[in-house]
Amino acid sequence: MAREHPLPPSAASLSASMRDLGYSLETAVADLIDNSISADANEVKIFCDLSGDTPILCIIDNGCGMVEDDLIAAMRHGTANPKLPRKATDLGRFGLGLKTASFSQCRSLTVVSRRDSSICGAEWNLDLIDNRDDWLLNILDQEEITTLPYVDHLTSNGTIILWRELDRLFEDETGTKRDEIVNEKLDALERHLSLVFHRFLAGEIKGRKISIFVNGHPVEEFDPFCRKNSAIQRLPEEIVHVGGAVVTMRPYILPHHSRLSPSEYQFYQNRSDFISNQGAYIYRGGRLMAWGDWFRLVPKGEATKLARVRIDFPNTLDESWTIDIKKSRARPPHAVRERLRQIIAKITDRSTTVHRARGQKLFQEVEAPLWERYADSGGIRFEVNREHPLVLSLRSKLDGAGERQLLMLIESIGHALPVEMIYSDYSQHPKEFGSEAVEKEELIRRLEALREVLYGPEGGNSAGFREVAKSIRIFENRADILENYIAENFYE
Repeated sequence: MAREHPLPPSAASLSASMRDLGYSLETAVADLIDNSISADANEVKIFCDLSGDTPILCIIDNGCGMVEDDLIAAMRHGTANPKLPRKATDLGRFGLGLKTASFSQCRSLTVVSRRDSSICGAEWNLDLIDNRDDWLLNILDQEEITTLPYVDHLTSNGTIILWRELDRLFEDETGTKRDEIVNEKLDALERHLSLVFHRFLAGEIKGRKISIFVNGHPVEEFDPFCRKNSAIQRLPEEIVHVGGAVVTMRPYILPHHSRLSPSEYQFYQNRSDFISNQGAYIYRGGRLMAWGDWFRLVPKGEATKLARVRIDFPNTLDESWTIDIKKSRARPPHAVRERLRQIIAKITDRSTTVHRARGQKLFQEVEAPLWERYADSGGIRFEVNREHPLVLSLRSKLDGAGERQLLMLIESIGHALPVEMIYSDYSQHPKEFGSEAVEKEELIRRLEALREVLYGPEGGNSAGFREVAKSIRIFENRADILENYIAENFYE
Protein backbone atom coordinates (compact mmCIF):
# COMPACT_ATOMS: atom_id res chain seq x y z
CA MET A 1 0.00 0.00 0.00
CA ALA A 2 1.35 3.41 -0.93
CA ARG A 3 2.43 5.61 1.93
CA GLU A 4 1.90 9.35 2.11
CA HIS A 5 4.99 11.51 2.15
CA PRO A 6 4.61 15.26 2.76
CA LEU A 7 6.63 17.16 0.15
CA PRO A 8 6.21 20.93 0.44
CA PRO A 9 7.84 22.99 -2.33
CA SER A 10 11.05 24.87 -1.79
CA ALA A 11 10.04 28.37 -0.68
CA ALA A 12 13.08 29.93 -2.34
CA SER A 13 12.49 28.16 -5.67
CA LEU A 14 8.73 28.67 -5.75
CA SER A 15 8.93 32.35 -4.84
CA ALA A 16 11.45 32.88 -7.65
CA SER A 17 9.15 31.10 -10.12
CA MET A 18 6.18 33.19 -9.03
CA ARG A 19 8.03 36.32 -10.10
CA ASP A 20 7.80 35.34 -13.76
CA LEU A 21 4.11 34.80 -14.39
CA GLY A 22 4.08 37.52 -17.01
CA TYR A 23 2.94 40.60 -15.12
CA SER A 24 3.84 44.05 -16.40
CA LEU A 25 3.81 47.05 -14.08
CA GLU A 26 0.34 48.06 -15.23
CA THR A 27 -1.23 44.59 -14.88
CA ALA A 28 0.39 44.18 -11.45
CA VAL A 29 -0.97 47.49 -10.15
CA ALA A 30 -4.40 46.76 -11.64
CA ASP A 31 -4.46 43.47 -9.73
CA LEU A 32 -3.91 45.34 -6.47
CA ILE A 33 -6.58 47.91 -7.28
CA ASP A 34 -8.99 44.98 -7.62
CA ASN A 35 -8.40 44.31 -3.93
CA SER A 36 -9.07 47.97 -3.11
CA ILE A 37 -12.38 47.89 -4.99
CA SER A 38 -13.33 44.62 -3.27
CA ALA A 39 -12.63 46.41 0.04
CA ASP A 40 -15.16 49.13 -0.94
CA ALA A 41 -12.56 51.84 -1.54
CA ASN A 42 -13.65 54.84 -3.59
CA GLU A 43 -10.20 56.40 -3.86
CA VAL A 44 -6.84 54.89 -4.79
CA LYS A 45 -3.61 56.88 -4.80
CA ILE A 46 -0.44 55.60 -6.46
CA PHE A 47 2.93 57.19 -5.77
CA CYS A 48 6.28 56.35 -7.33
CA ASP A 49 9.04 58.12 -5.40
CA LEU A 50 12.52 57.97 -6.91
CA SER A 51 14.00 60.83 -4.89
CA GLY A 52 15.29 58.91 -1.87
CA ASP A 53 18.06 56.40 -1.46
CA THR A 54 15.44 53.64 -1.58
CA PRO A 55 12.92 54.12 -4.42
CA ILE A 56 9.36 53.22 -3.47
CA LEU A 57 6.10 52.51 -5.23
CA CYS A 58 3.11 52.95 -2.95
CA ILE A 59 -0.60 52.20 -3.39
CA ILE A 60 -3.00 53.71 -0.84
CA ASP A 61 -6.75 53.10 -0.66
CA ASN A 62 -9.53 54.20 1.69
CA GLY A 63 -11.27 50.84 1.83
CA CYS A 64 -12.56 49.06 4.92
CA GLY A 65 -9.06 48.09 6.08
CA MET A 66 -8.00 44.96 7.99
CA VAL A 67 -7.23 43.86 11.51
CA GLU A 68 -4.11 41.75 12.08
CA ASP A 69 -5.76 38.34 11.57
CA ASP A 70 -7.27 39.54 8.28
CA LEU A 71 -3.92 40.94 7.17
CA ILE A 72 -2.08 37.71 7.91
CA ALA A 73 -4.72 35.79 5.95
CA ALA A 74 -4.36 38.23 3.03
CA MET A 75 -0.58 37.76 3.01
CA ARG A 76 -0.95 34.01 2.78
CA HIS A 77 -0.42 32.46 -0.65
CA GLY A 78 -3.75 31.06 -1.79
CA THR A 79 -5.94 33.02 0.62
CA ALA A 80 -9.20 31.40 -0.50
CA ASN A 81 -10.36 28.45 -2.56
CA PRO A 82 -11.32 29.81 -6.03
CA LYS A 83 -14.20 27.30 -6.18
CA LEU A 84 -15.90 28.68 -3.08
CA PRO A 85 -18.74 31.21 -3.52
CA ARG A 86 -17.71 34.87 -3.26
CA LYS A 87 -19.48 38.20 -3.06
CA ALA A 88 -20.68 39.42 -6.44
CA THR A 89 -18.49 42.50 -5.99
CA ASP A 90 -15.32 40.49 -5.27
CA LEU A 91 -12.82 41.04 -8.11
CA GLY A 92 -10.33 38.44 -6.82
CA ARG A 93 -10.27 34.71 -7.39
CA PHE A 94 -7.19 32.71 -6.42
CA GLY A 95 -5.99 34.68 -3.39
CA LEU A 96 -2.60 35.06 -5.07
CA GLY A 97 -2.81 38.44 -6.77
CA LEU A 98 -1.37 40.60 -3.99
CA LYS A 99 1.71 38.42 -3.69
CA THR A 100 2.34 37.37 -7.30
CA ALA A 101 1.71 40.87 -8.69
CA SER A 102 3.98 42.45 -6.09
CA PHE A 103 6.80 39.91 -6.37
CA SER A 104 6.82 40.46 -10.15
CA GLN A 105 8.00 44.02 -9.51
CA CYS A 106 9.84 44.08 -6.17
CA ARG A 107 11.63 41.96 -3.56
CA SER A 108 10.08 43.57 -0.52
CA LEU A 109 6.29 43.75 -0.05
CA THR A 110 4.96 45.61 2.99
CA VAL A 111 1.26 46.00 3.77
CA VAL A 112 -0.09 48.30 6.48
CA SER A 113 -3.79 48.47 7.19
CA ARG A 114 -6.03 50.43 9.54
CA ARG A 115 -9.52 49.58 10.71
CA ASP A 116 -11.06 51.94 13.23
CA SER A 117 -8.42 52.45 15.92
CA SER A 118 -6.40 49.34 15.02
CA ILE A 119 -3.35 49.51 12.74
CA CYS A 120 -1.22 46.52 11.72
CA GLY A 121 1.54 45.69 9.29
CA ALA A 122 3.31 42.71 7.74
CA GLU A 123 6.11 42.19 5.25
CA TRP A 124 7.31 39.57 2.82
CA ASN A 125 11.01 39.84 1.99
CA LEU A 126 12.34 37.60 -0.76
CA ASP A 127 15.91 37.83 0.52
CA LEU A 128 14.80 36.32 3.84
CA ILE A 129 12.83 33.61 2.05
CA ASP A 130 15.87 32.78 -0.13
CA ASN A 131 18.27 32.65 2.83
CA ARG A 132 16.03 30.50 5.03
CA ASP A 133 14.16 28.63 2.26
CA ASP A 134 10.97 29.05 4.23
CA TRP A 135 7.81 31.17 4.10
CA LEU A 136 8.69 33.56 6.93
CA LEU A 137 6.37 36.55 7.21
CA ASN A 138 7.51 39.54 9.28
CA ILE A 139 4.77 40.94 11.52
CA LEU A 140 5.64 44.58 12.20
CA ASP A 141 5.33 46.21 15.62
CA GLN A 142 3.87 49.67 16.13
CA GLU A 143 7.23 51.42 16.18
CA GLU A 144 8.26 49.83 12.88
CA ILE A 145 4.96 50.82 11.33
CA THR A 146 5.30 54.49 12.29
CA THR A 147 8.70 54.74 10.57
CA LEU A 148 7.40 53.50 7.20
CA PRO A 149 7.06 56.00 4.36
CA TYR A 150 3.57 57.25 3.48
CA VAL A 151 2.03 55.68 6.59
CA ASP A 152 0.90 59.15 7.70
CA HIS A 153 -1.49 59.14 4.71
CA LEU A 154 -3.52 56.43 6.48
CA THR A 155 -5.60 58.75 8.68
CA SER A 156 -8.75 56.60 8.58
CA ASN A 157 -9.72 53.13 7.42
CA GLY A 158 -7.71 51.86 4.51
CA THR A 159 -4.61 50.00 3.36
CA ILE A 160 -1.14 50.92 2.15
CA ILE A 161 0.95 48.63 -0.05
CA LEU A 162 4.66 49.44 -0.24
CA TRP A 163 6.94 48.02 -2.89
CA ARG A 164 10.65 48.36 -2.12
CA GLU A 165 13.74 46.84 -3.70
CA LEU A 166 12.22 47.50 -7.11
CA ASP A 167 14.67 45.37 -9.05
CA ARG A 168 12.35 44.84 -12.04
CA LEU A 169 11.14 48.40 -12.48
CA PHE A 170 14.42 50.03 -13.47
CA GLU A 171 15.75 47.38 -15.87
CA ASP A 172 19.24 47.75 -14.36
CA GLU A 173 19.44 51.41 -15.40
CA THR A 174 20.51 54.35 -13.23
CA GLY A 175 20.35 58.13 -13.33
CA THR A 176 18.32 59.94 -15.98
CA LYS A 177 17.92 56.78 -18.08
CA ARG A 178 16.29 55.05 -15.12
CA ASP A 179 13.89 57.98 -14.65
CA GLU A 180 12.97 57.95 -18.36
CA ILE A 181 12.14 54.24 -18.18
CA VAL A 182 10.01 54.73 -15.07
CA ASN A 183 8.14 57.70 -16.57
CA GLU A 184 7.34 55.68 -19.69
CA LYS A 185 6.03 52.84 -17.53
CA LEU A 186 3.95 55.21 -15.41
CA ASP A 187 2.42 56.67 -18.59
CA ALA A 188 1.56 53.13 -19.76
CA LEU A 189 0.17 52.42 -16.28
CA GLU A 190 -2.16 55.42 -16.40
CA ARG A 191 -3.44 54.49 -19.87
CA HIS A 192 -4.02 50.89 -18.76
CA LEU A 193 -5.94 51.88 -15.63
CA SER A 194 -8.05 54.38 -17.58
CA LEU A 195 -9.27 51.50 -19.77
CA VAL A 196 -9.47 48.56 -17.36
CA PHE A 197 -11.42 50.52 -14.71
CA HIS A 198 -13.21 52.96 -17.00
CA ARG A 199 -16.67 51.94 -15.83
CA PHE A 200 -15.71 52.46 -12.19
CA LEU A 201 -14.06 55.79 -12.96
CA ALA A 202 -17.18 56.95 -14.81
CA GLY A 203 -19.51 55.83 -12.00
CA GLU A 204 -21.33 53.30 -14.21
CA ILE A 205 -21.12 50.54 -11.60
CA LYS A 206 -23.88 51.34 -9.13
CA GLY A 207 -22.54 52.57 -5.81
CA ARG A 208 -18.92 51.84 -6.81
CA LYS A 209 -17.53 54.99 -8.40
CA ILE A 210 -13.81 55.33 -7.71
CA SER A 211 -11.08 57.90 -8.26
CA ILE A 212 -7.54 56.85 -9.12
CA PHE A 213 -4.48 59.11 -8.96
CA VAL A 214 -0.97 58.48 -10.26
CA ASN A 215 1.55 60.79 -8.57
CA GLY A 216 -1.27 63.22 -7.88
CA HIS A 217 -2.61 63.17 -11.45
CA PRO A 218 -6.22 61.97 -11.77
CA VAL A 219 -6.78 59.07 -14.16
CA GLU A 220 -9.45 59.91 -16.73
CA GLU A 221 -11.69 57.10 -17.92
CA PHE A 222 -11.18 55.81 -21.45
CA ASP A 223 -14.41 54.47 -22.90
CA PRO A 224 -13.48 52.04 -25.72
CA PHE A 225 -17.00 52.40 -27.15
CA CYS A 226 -16.95 56.22 -27.52
CA ARG A 227 -20.51 56.35 -26.16
CA LYS A 228 -20.53 60.12 -25.56
CA ASN A 229 -20.41 60.73 -29.30
CA SER A 230 -23.88 61.06 -30.85
CA ALA A 231 -22.78 59.06 -33.93
CA ILE A 232 -22.17 55.86 -31.94
CA GLN A 233 -24.46 52.97 -32.96
CA ARG A 234 -25.85 50.80 -30.17
CA LEU A 235 -27.18 47.46 -31.36
CA PRO A 236 -29.72 45.46 -29.31
CA GLU A 237 -28.43 43.67 -26.22
CA GLU A 238 -28.19 39.89 -26.33
CA ILE A 239 -28.60 37.62 -23.28
CA VAL A 240 -27.17 34.13 -22.85
CA HIS A 241 -27.80 31.85 -19.87
CA VAL A 242 -24.79 29.80 -18.76
CA GLY A 243 -25.13 27.44 -15.82
CA GLY A 244 -27.94 29.48 -14.31
CA ALA A 245 -26.00 32.77 -14.63
CA VAL A 246 -26.69 35.59 -17.10
CA VAL A 247 -24.15 36.79 -19.66
CA THR A 248 -25.02 39.99 -21.53
CA MET A 249 -23.60 41.08 -24.89
CA ARG A 250 -23.99 44.62 -26.21
CA PRO A 251 -22.62 45.41 -29.71
CA TYR A 252 -21.42 48.91 -30.63
CA ILE A 253 -20.27 50.47 -33.88
CA LEU A 254 -17.87 53.34 -33.30
CA PRO A 255 -18.26 56.58 -35.27
CA HIS A 256 -16.15 57.10 -38.35
CA HIS A 257 -13.14 59.24 -37.48
CA SER A 258 -14.64 62.13 -39.48
CA ARG A 259 -17.48 62.27 -36.91
CA LEU A 260 -15.11 62.71 -33.98
CA SER A 261 -14.31 66.15 -32.64
CA PRO A 262 -10.60 67.13 -32.72
CA SER A 263 -10.31 66.52 -28.96
CA GLU A 264 -12.08 63.13 -29.22
CA TYR A 265 -9.90 62.07 -32.12
CA GLN A 266 -6.70 63.06 -30.31
CA PHE A 267 -7.86 61.26 -27.17
CA TYR A 268 -8.57 58.01 -29.02
CA GLN A 269 -5.58 58.23 -31.33
CA ASN A 270 -3.19 58.52 -28.37
CA ARG A 271 -4.70 55.60 -26.49
CA SER A 272 -5.95 53.12 -29.02
CA ASP A 273 -5.07 51.18 -32.13
CA PHE A 274 -8.48 50.75 -33.73
CA ILE A 275 -7.54 47.70 -35.79
CA SER A 276 -5.92 45.67 -33.00
CA ASN A 277 -8.57 46.73 -30.45
CA GLN A 278 -11.63 45.71 -32.43
CA GLY A 279 -13.57 42.72 -31.15
CA ALA A 280 -15.02 41.63 -27.82
CA TYR A 281 -14.45 43.43 -24.52
CA ILE A 282 -14.87 41.02 -21.61
CA TYR A 283 -15.98 42.41 -18.23
CA ARG A 284 -16.32 40.62 -14.94
CA GLY A 285 -18.03 42.66 -12.23
CA GLY A 286 -17.55 45.78 -14.35
CA ARG A 287 -13.78 45.30 -14.55
CA LEU A 288 -12.31 44.84 -18.03
CA MET A 289 -10.50 41.50 -18.16
CA ALA A 290 -9.54 41.03 -21.81
CA TRP A 291 -10.22 42.82 -25.07
CA GLY A 292 -9.47 43.06 -28.78
CA ASP A 293 -10.29 39.48 -29.79
CA TRP A 294 -12.87 37.94 -32.10
CA PHE A 295 -12.04 34.43 -30.83
CA ARG A 296 -11.33 33.29 -34.42
CA LEU A 297 -14.94 33.87 -35.40
CA VAL A 298 -13.97 36.59 -37.86
CA PRO A 299 -10.58 37.93 -38.94
CA LYS A 300 -9.53 41.42 -37.92
CA GLY A 301 -9.44 43.89 -40.76
CA GLU A 302 -9.52 47.54 -41.71
CA ALA A 303 -13.18 47.43 -42.73
CA THR A 304 -14.35 45.95 -39.38
CA LYS A 305 -12.14 48.04 -37.11
CA LEU A 306 -15.08 50.04 -35.72
CA ALA A 307 -16.92 46.97 -34.33
CA ARG A 308 -16.92 46.30 -30.58
CA VAL A 309 -18.95 43.94 -28.38
CA ARG A 310 -19.22 44.46 -24.63
CA ILE A 311 -19.67 41.16 -22.78
CA ASP A 312 -20.49 41.07 -19.05
CA PHE A 313 -20.37 37.97 -16.88
CA PRO A 314 -20.46 37.38 -13.08
CA ASN A 315 -17.60 35.93 -11.03
CA THR A 316 -19.58 32.70 -10.59
CA LEU A 317 -18.54 31.84 -14.16
CA ASP A 318 -14.80 32.35 -13.67
CA GLU A 319 -14.01 28.70 -14.31
CA SER A 320 -16.17 28.62 -17.45
CA TRP A 321 -14.23 31.61 -18.80
CA THR A 322 -10.82 30.13 -17.84
CA ILE A 323 -9.69 33.32 -16.09
CA ASP A 324 -5.94 33.26 -15.41
CA ILE A 325 -4.10 34.56 -12.33
CA LYS A 326 -3.21 37.88 -14.01
CA LYS A 327 -6.84 38.39 -15.12
CA SER A 328 -5.55 39.20 -18.57
CA ARG A 329 -7.04 36.27 -20.47
CA ALA A 330 -10.61 35.07 -20.85
CA ARG A 331 -12.18 32.64 -23.29
CA PRO A 332 -15.97 32.55 -23.61
CA PRO A 333 -17.83 29.30 -22.95
CA HIS A 334 -19.43 27.48 -25.86
CA ALA A 335 -22.91 28.99 -25.46
CA VAL A 336 -21.53 32.53 -25.57
CA ARG A 337 -19.34 31.78 -28.60
CA GLU A 338 -22.32 30.38 -30.50
CA ARG A 339 -24.48 33.42 -29.80
CA LEU A 340 -21.61 35.73 -30.71
CA ARG A 341 -21.20 33.79 -33.94
CA GLN A 342 -24.86 34.46 -34.77
CA ILE A 343 -24.64 38.22 -34.34
CA ILE A 344 -21.11 38.80 -35.60
CA ALA A 345 -22.09 39.19 -39.27
CA LYS A 346 -24.57 41.91 -38.34
CA ILE A 347 -21.92 43.69 -36.26
CA THR A 348 -19.21 43.59 -38.90
CA ASP A 349 -21.60 44.56 -41.70
CA ARG A 350 -22.54 47.71 -39.77
CA SER A 351 -18.87 48.50 -39.15
CA THR A 352 -18.07 48.06 -42.83
CA THR A 353 -20.92 50.39 -43.77
CA VAL A 354 -19.69 53.12 -41.43
CA HIS A 355 -16.09 52.70 -42.54
CA ARG A 356 -16.93 52.95 -46.24
CA ALA A 357 -19.61 55.63 -45.89
CA ARG A 358 -17.36 58.51 -46.82
CA GLY A 359 -16.29 56.94 -50.09
CA GLN A 360 -19.83 55.90 -50.96
CA LYS A 361 -21.08 59.43 -50.31
CA LEU A 362 -18.56 60.83 -52.78
CA PHE A 363 -19.67 58.45 -55.54
CA GLN A 364 -23.39 58.95 -54.85
CA GLU A 365 -23.45 62.75 -54.69
CA VAL A 366 -20.94 63.60 -57.40
CA GLU A 367 -22.10 63.03 -60.95
CA ALA A 368 -18.58 62.95 -62.35
CA PRO A 369 -16.17 61.42 -59.83
CA LEU A 370 -12.46 61.76 -60.53
CA TRP A 371 -11.88 58.10 -59.59
CA GLU A 372 -13.96 55.08 -60.53
CA ARG A 373 -14.10 51.75 -58.71
CA TYR A 374 -14.42 48.47 -60.57
CA ALA A 375 -15.15 45.05 -59.05
CA ASP A 376 -15.18 42.32 -61.69
CA SER A 377 -13.47 39.06 -62.59
CA GLY A 378 -10.15 40.88 -62.53
CA GLY A 379 -10.62 41.84 -58.88
CA ILE A 380 -11.09 45.29 -57.37
CA ARG A 381 -9.31 48.20 -59.00
CA PHE A 382 -9.49 52.00 -59.17
CA GLU A 383 -9.02 54.02 -62.33
CA VAL A 384 -9.02 57.72 -63.19
CA ASN A 385 -12.36 58.57 -64.81
CA ARG A 386 -11.61 59.26 -68.50
CA GLU A 387 -14.98 61.00 -68.84
CA HIS A 388 -14.30 63.49 -66.05
CA PRO A 389 -14.81 67.06 -67.37
CA LEU A 390 -11.21 67.97 -66.59
CA VAL A 391 -9.93 65.03 -68.62
CA LEU A 392 -12.35 65.74 -71.47
CA SER A 393 -11.38 69.41 -71.53
CA LEU A 394 -7.68 68.53 -71.74
CA ARG A 395 -8.25 65.86 -74.41
CA SER A 396 -10.11 68.37 -76.57
CA LYS A 397 -7.03 70.61 -76.62
CA LEU A 398 -4.63 67.86 -77.76
CA ASP A 399 -3.91 66.34 -81.14
CA GLY A 400 -4.14 62.59 -81.70
CA ALA A 401 -0.63 61.79 -80.40
CA GLY A 402 -1.05 64.03 -77.38
CA GLU A 403 -4.40 62.45 -76.51
CA ARG A 404 -2.91 58.93 -76.72
CA GLN A 405 -0.09 60.00 -74.37
CA LEU A 406 -2.62 61.48 -71.94
CA LEU A 407 -4.69 58.29 -71.88
CA MET A 408 -1.55 56.22 -71.38
CA LEU A 409 -0.61 58.46 -68.43
CA ILE A 410 -4.09 58.09 -66.92
CA GLU A 411 -3.97 54.31 -67.29
CA SER A 412 -0.48 54.20 -65.72
CA ILE A 413 -1.64 56.29 -62.76
CA GLY A 414 -4.44 53.81 -62.08
CA HIS A 415 -2.13 50.79 -62.23
CA ALA A 416 0.56 52.50 -60.13
CA LEU A 417 -1.79 53.48 -57.28
CA PRO A 418 0.25 52.72 -54.08
CA VAL A 419 -2.51 50.76 -52.35
CA GLU A 420 -0.32 49.22 -49.63
CA MET A 421 1.20 52.57 -48.66
CA ILE A 422 -2.20 54.28 -48.66
CA TYR A 423 -3.63 51.48 -46.49
CA SER A 424 -0.76 51.75 -44.02
CA ASP A 425 -0.93 55.53 -43.72
CA TYR A 426 -4.72 55.59 -43.47
CA SER A 427 -4.78 52.87 -40.81
CA GLN A 428 -2.35 54.72 -38.58
CA HIS A 429 -3.40 58.35 -39.15
CA PRO A 430 -6.89 58.49 -40.70
CA LYS A 431 -7.63 62.03 -39.56
CA GLU A 432 -4.50 63.43 -41.17
CA PHE A 433 -4.76 61.34 -44.32
CA GLY A 434 -5.16 63.34 -47.51
CA SER A 435 -5.51 66.65 -45.70
CA GLU A 436 -3.87 69.77 -47.06
CA ALA A 437 -3.96 73.12 -45.30
CA VAL A 438 -4.82 75.64 -48.01
CA GLU A 439 -5.60 79.28 -47.33
CA LYS A 440 -8.78 80.86 -48.67
CA GLU A 441 -6.90 82.97 -51.24
CA GLU A 442 -5.16 79.90 -52.65
CA LEU A 443 -8.46 78.02 -52.89
CA ILE A 444 -9.98 80.88 -54.86
CA ARG A 445 -6.98 80.89 -57.22
CA ARG A 446 -7.47 77.17 -57.77
CA LEU A 447 -11.17 77.66 -58.45
CA GLU A 448 -10.31 80.29 -61.03
CA ALA A 449 -7.78 77.95 -62.64
CA LEU A 450 -10.38 75.18 -62.70
CA ARG A 451 -12.91 77.46 -64.41
CA GLU A 452 -10.25 78.53 -66.94
CA VAL A 453 -9.51 74.89 -67.84
CA LEU A 454 -13.18 73.96 -68.15
CA TYR A 455 -14.75 77.00 -69.79
CA GLY A 456 -12.11 79.60 -70.53
CA PRO A 457 -12.13 83.03 -68.84
CA GLU A 458 -15.88 83.47 -69.35
CA GLY A 459 -18.94 81.28 -69.54
CA GLY A 460 -19.80 77.91 -68.07
CA ASN A 461 -22.70 76.91 -65.84
CA SER A 462 -22.76 76.84 -62.07
CA ALA A 463 -24.27 73.35 -61.71
CA GLY A 464 -21.60 71.68 -63.85
CA PHE A 465 -18.80 73.66 -62.20
CA ARG A 466 -20.08 72.71 -58.74
CA GLU A 467 -20.09 69.00 -59.59
CA VAL A 468 -16.55 69.08 -60.92
CA ALA A 469 -15.27 71.02 -57.89
CA LYS A 470 -16.97 68.56 -55.52
CA SER A 471 -15.13 65.69 -57.20
CA ILE A 472 -11.80 67.24 -56.16
CA ARG A 473 -11.12 66.54 -52.49
CA ILE A 474 -9.41 69.85 -51.74
CA PHE A 475 -12.80 71.61 -52.10
CA GLU A 476 -14.73 68.86 -50.32
CA ASN A 477 -14.88 70.47 -46.89
CA ARG A 478 -14.87 74.10 -48.07
CA ALA A 479 -18.38 74.32 -49.45
CA ASP A 480 -18.78 77.89 -48.17
CA ILE A 481 -15.88 79.15 -50.30
CA LEU A 482 -17.09 77.18 -53.32
CA GLU A 483 -20.64 78.54 -53.10
CA ASN A 484 -19.47 82.12 -52.60
CA TYR A 485 -17.22 81.83 -55.66
CA ILE A 486 -20.08 80.46 -57.76
CA ALA A 487 -22.45 83.20 -56.58
CA GLU A 488 -19.93 85.93 -57.48
CA ASN A 489 -18.72 84.54 -60.83
CA PHE A 490 -21.64 82.76 -62.50
CA TYR A 491 -24.60 84.79 -63.71
CA GLU A 492 -27.14 82.33 -64.98
